[in-house]
Amino acid sequence: MPQPAESTQPSAASILPPRSVLLSTTCELCHIRKPFLRRPKTGQKICQPCFFHVFEREIHNTITSRNLFYRGERVAIGASGGKDSTVLAHVLKVLNERYDYGVEFVLLSIDEGIKGYRDDSLETVKRNKDQYVMPLEIVSYKELYDDWSMDDIVAQIGNRNNCTYCGVFRRQALDRGAQKLGIKHVVTGHNADDMAETVLMNLLRGDTARLDRCTEIVTQSADSPVKRSKPLKFTYEKEIVLYAHYKKLDYFSTECIYSPEAFRGTARTLIKNLETVRPSAIVDIIRSGETFTLERKKGSTALKLGSCERCGYISSNRICKACVLLEGLNAGRAAVQVNGVENEPDEGAALRKRLEHLSF
Repeated sequence: MPQPAESTQPSAASILPPRSVLLSTTCELCHIRKPFLRRPKTGQKICQPCFFHVFEREIHNTITSRNLFYRGERVAIGASGGKDSTVLAHVLKVLNERYDYGVEFVLLSIDEGIKGYRDDSLETVKRNKDQYVMPLEIVSYKELYDDWSMDDIVAQIGNRNNCTYCGVFRRQALDRGAQKLGIKHVVTGHNADDMAETVLMNLLRGDTARLDRCTEIVTQSADSPVKRSKPLKFTYEKEIVLYAHYKKLDYFSTECIYSPEAFRGTARTLIKNLETVRPSAIVDIIRSGETFTLERKKGSTALKLGSCERCGYISSNRICKACVLLEGLNAGRAAVQVNGVENEPDEGAALRKRLEHLSF
């Protein structure tokens, strides 16, 4: 059994500047209280109440400027128990009450079946259910995918490509969970760092097919009847950590035990190195990603929606991606490609180690 991964998430203590930097100044927003931090996003020295206010206000502005919700809508929050989804649930509850969105929020969690990780994080989600007074629905891989859990999958295929399997299965599980609840909109805790990492990943892999849509705040693919949105699109990970810490939110901080070899870590290392010398690099990369447009091939037609011949789930292909992967697992095959792309975790890990030693 792999051990829990060493967390790569920043801690509140590692983000805060020395007290000597702040003692001789006043908050740059209210000009009354002493500042307690320098905002990672803007560099402003601000007090704790002002930090909470601007953090929540910026998320509210993102929601209203993009018309993410409508009154009377039921929305599922993809809840993992981690800092991002916990902060998202907390802030959405606060904003829903403060600005009277008139939205009903429900927590939706996926149990991938990873002992020592997901079972513990789900206990956090169950506490969040009571803390935020939101209904909770848990959907498991074993229920949906022929009794396969991620532990079972990794035992069969090893660490190579496990994120490919989990990504496909998790996406469909979220859709199925939402449909079970009669919900057509799921919000996820993807933050600004995640968005910038995705842009770089697609560039590093030459994945032009995803470049012109990977920064969209609202997405709905041909294979999914459920709309997804990302209210934290412009929210920095460091500020999420600080908000969760000083609000004393209940969240699970251990990373997935199977994630260290994921290729995303390569992009994450590069982003963190860039951020140390240019804090705006995260938003700059997102803005650059938003400008990418690809010329469509002449004669290309929209995908026709149908149903998977195996499971009956909505699909633009005869067999959905999840069933293609399940076929390989059930047949004992170690690796099945999805969309002709395979992850290269071994090479990604080696590249990430080299990037860690780069200076900018």
